[in-house]
Amino acid sequence: MGATSTDMEPTTAYLNTLRAAGGKRSGKRDLIVNVFLRQEGHLSADDLVDLIKREDQKISRATVYRTLQWMVDAGVARKVDFGEGRFRFEHSYRHPRHFHLICKSCNQSAEFLSSDIEALIEEIATARSFSARQSVVQIYGTCERCRTGRQTSAEGGTTELLFARDALRIAIATERSGFEFYTRAAKMTKDGRGRGVFRRLAAEEGEHLSKLESRYRALLAEDPQLESRPTFLFFKGAAHGLFAAGAEQLAKGVNDRQALMIGIRCERGSHRFFKRYGERFEDSEGKRIFLEFADEERAHLELLIREYRSLTSRQRGRRAARGDRRLARA
Repeated sequence: MGATSTDMEPTTAYLNTLRAAGGKRSGKRDLIVNVFLRQEGHLSADDLVDLIKREDQKISRATVYRTLQWMVDAGVARKVDFGEGRFRFEHSYRHPRHFHLICKSCNQSAEFLSSDIEALIEEIATARSFSARQSVVQIYGTCERCRTGRQTSAEGGTTELLFARDALRIAIATERSGFEFYTRAAKMTKDGRGRGVFRRLAAEEGEHLSKLESRYRALLAEDPQLESRPTFLFFKGAAHGLFAAGAEQLAKGVNDRQALMIGIRCERGSHRFFKRYGERFEDSEGKRIFLEFADEERAHLELLIREYRSLTSRQRGRRAARGDRRLARA
């Protein structure tokens, strides 16, 4: 069980959304939910009972158990089994779905999310025509501290902060690779209008990058050790930015239309990536970062598609004009 996090206190409006229409408000339930959501880590039912007793001795163990089950049914809490012979609970409110590494020596767990594992689960479910509602991945073994006795990198921190940090890192890497891509494309494009579009996009990428880096610094200010804490989000394809491969293609030499097509493919892939994963996450800062970025990438994609169509039309017009001149000379 980790330290408390008072900034996770849910609003009354949020609790009201979980209450059935016409249902009465329960002060005891609200207290139990609030105490539960102030905790980080994984609590057993008995852990929560002990915490509640410190707040209100009159609340019974049975009431806590019933409220825990209500929270699971309402999507406020998740039930997890670490092989200890009892269930533990973690909260879902502003807390993304994730997987676990579990040390069998010290019984400590670490959380992570991987796009590769998600994709594999989807592939298997689709191949078997299986409608998956929930996936649980738990990797058992021995942590570095138990295996070597060495102190590992700074642990702890709220999952929401780790999630937001890694979401920003991915967005920054993508923005940085996009800036490099559009700057390079502007230099090599012969068509004046197309060159202007690439310059505009490079400028926007630079502006967005500056804002994201400022946002990242503000996030680090909330936790001085946040930068050194273990990675939570593992997105292999996005590690170096989603435009890195496109920049490499430009370096091989392409014409104006090809440069636009590469940009369209990169923007489309980036938009799909951020939208796809953003929509899967529970409400959190990381989710908002992904969905905001998806909207920005969609706007860039639409601009590139319009310019590609315009360039194609202009080139056709020039070819037709040259054909007319040849006919006139003939």
